[in-house]
Amino acid sequence: MISQLILNKVFVFPFILFSNKKLEAIVVVLPTHLFFSIKCLKTHINYRYTLLSCVSGVDFNSSTYRFAVVYDLISLDFNKRIRIKTFLKEGQLLDSITGIFVNANWWEREVWDFFGIFFNQNLDLRRILTDYGFEGFPMRKDFPLSGYFELSYNSNKKRVVSNLVELSQEHRLFNSESSI
Repeated sequence: MISQLILNKVFVFPFILFSNKKLEAIVVVLPTHLFFSIKCLKTHINYRYTLLSCVSGVDFNSSTYRFAVVYDLISLDFNKRIRIKTFLKEGQLLDSITGIFVNANWWEREVWDFFGIFFNQNLDLRRILTDYGFEGFPMRKDFPLSGYFELSYNSNKKRVVSNLVELSQEHRLFNSESSI
């Protein structure tokens, strides 16, 4: 349905790129147009994507765009799926879609918890899968594999103690072109 509307040049929401692979439409939108685009996809009579199945974060660790946030929507009326992608720079804010889909709260909290992507108008951004005292964002590519702290049992103190991790080698940034 959406591919027919796009091929017929009937656009009701702004987008940058459209791709239709394996019966799944992929649309790239600007972060400023994300809220409007998702609202149109849910409420427009020709789309009716009424189910938000997933919100994911991707870390590229590149200079152009650091992150991507991907929204997967399902239209139960038309039995179609669509994937909405938007790209963000480090520290750029993204509008929350909890006003459109209530279940986006959980997904946005998870993306914030793992990647540090902040969502405007989300009133419940707090740790959801890591400890409340956890420092950093573990799914970022610049996060050390061993973490910043290690826990061990101290037999003299008879309790678990937290120590800073001492890395034997300096942290290196890898890209796809570097050789190992």
